[in-house]
Amino acid sequence: MDQITFGTDSFSDNPEPRCLCVLVLDKSGSMSGQPIRQLNSGLVILKDELMQDSLAQKRVELAVVSFGPTEVTQSYVSATNFIPPELQANGDTPMGSALLKAVELIESRKAEYRTNGIRYFRPWLFLITDGSPTDMNSPEWSDALTKIQTGEASKGLAFFGIGVQGADLATLNTICPPKTALSLEGLKFAELFRWLSSSLKSVSQSQPGEGVNLAPPTGWASV
Repeated sequence: MDQITFGTDSFSDNPEPRCLCVLVLDKSGSMSGQPIRQLNSGLVILKDELMQDSLAQKRVELAVVSFGPTEVTQSYVSATNFIPPELQANGDTPMGSALLKAVELIESRKAEYRTNGIRYFRPWLFLITDGSPTDMNSPEWSDALTKIQTGEASKGLAFFGIGVQGADLATLNTICPPKTALSLEGLKFAELFRWLSSSLKSVSQSQPGEGVNLAPPTGWASV
């Protein structure tokens, strides 16, 4: 009998429910220096922490959309197959197009789950940014805003907005009320990604549709 590799992306080999998290990461020019280095280090921590949990290896899927410009840096893969990217800071802040791309990834993956009879948890859309969107007057921004708010209301996705130093928290708070954006204390990306990995592991230990109480973001964030 063939050995099943935990964390495989094959639905036939791994029919476990999926917990999808799409990271939308700001790599604009203002993130240059320590912020982008700490962000990259945090992604390595996220991978390492998830690899310590055998169930999370099978259930958690990660994708990365970066912006400045917008690109799918990593399409959805299992935690096992996730390779933390080395982001380079440059460009402006087309946050709207990045969020819209992330929603498209979520919807296309959910369609694949349904087609293959795979149960799934409410997908997470996790935004980290240090600025204001430079495409607020574009169709992409308004479309993204509508889709995220509709997704939140219908429980089709869960949005989390994290503002790094200098972020436009007021704009982040307009994306999906009544949630409140969180402000990263200093450059505590390591603590942030440890919280994210712990939260994803908690979700993966449950069953789709169950409520999960997440740990408060103490030690790395303020409202």
